[in-house]
Amino acid sequence: MRHEQMEVWQRSKCLCVEVYRELKNLRDFGFKDQITRSALSIPSNLAEGFERYTEREKFRFVSIAKGSCGEFATQALIGIEVGYISEAVGQRWRQEAMTLSRMLGSLLKTLTDHPRT
Repeated sequence: MRHEQMEVWQRSKCLCVEVYRELKNLRDFGFKDQITRSALSIPSNLAEGFERYTEREKFRFVSIAKGSCGEFATQALIGIEVGYISEAVGQRWRQEAMTLSRMLGSLLKTLTDHPRT
């Protein structure tokens, strides 16, 4: 299966695009760089993992994507608390990150249960 066909990749890509659009005028470049990088890491690592040759490599990159979900959710919460992100937007992003994390956890379990190489 191609990564573009996976719901988790599609949703994570949409989240990433939304983050970039929402924060395009944010002047705190350090925060903006960090949160956009964690959002970008989710679909990017999925894509990289599914382009690899072994299931072990695929597992590693999906695991990195899952970690980026937690990183992103934390940064969204901090963004809310410092006033960079509205409560409604930030909580929606956090909820989507947690949903993506669960989806990635299921994918990791599938990769563990059916190893090939």
